[in-house]
Amino acid sequence: MKGLLRRPGVQAVLGWVLATYLKLVLRTVRWRHINVDCVEPVLAGESGALALFWHGRIPLCLSVAPQWWRKGTRALISPSADGEFIAQALARAGFPAIRMSSAKKGDSAKARAAVAGFREAMTWVGQGGALVITPDGPRGPNEVIAAGALQIARRARVPVYLMGIAAAPAIQLDTWDKVMLAAPFGRGAVVWEGPLTVPAEAGEAEIAELCADWSARLSAITRQAEREVGRTPLPDAPRSGT
Repeated sequence: MKGLLRRPGVQAVLGWVLATYLKLVLRTVRWRHINVDCVEPVLAGESGALALFWHGRIPLCLSVAPQWWRKGTRALISPSADGEFIAQALARAGFPAIRMSSAKKGDSAKARAAVAGFREAMTWVGQGGALVITPDGPRGPNEVIAAGALQIARRARVPVYLMGIAAAPAIQLDTWDKVMLAAPFGRGAVVWEGPLTVPAEAGEAEIAELCADWSARLSAITRQAEREVGRTPLPDAPRSGT
């Protein structure tokens, strides 16, 4: 089955279906933005930026498009076959992909791809572009920010914005990331926080502390967004990729 789903023709169809759904959710859900003024300086200025939301909210991600469309914006997507249709969908929706993921030790091909993706991301934000990242993807742990996003922010010296997104009515699937699928013509909320920065001199220990702090912050504003639309947040579960 996986082989079938990874065929180019099937991936193209899946990308079209997801892009169509993303646009439907943007146009029919009544979106409310909370603290969105915090991002206005970077949207109006020349600085690059990073924008983070949880992987499980990809189906709701065009809720932030009216803001980020104002600035040249791309999305950081895994180069895996499973990420291909997501990259195609986001490209159709106005967010071309930069393909980058971490590499396992000893995998030289993936290591080279990771380095190339990191350099492309650095160049993009360094030239004033914005980069949207799901920092717990593509495999988790759920709602745990990986260090890669902060490494980009530190090296490029750009601000980071967090976006907690939720909608109702919606269903949450029993996937590792508890992906949320919104019904058309419902209510949605985006809670913004930022700008956050990573000190240029930050070492691994400080970045690890920031990852934990920002993970808690992003989860907190995601729960706030859920309450804003009348959803009862799911009970906290162990943060794992299983």
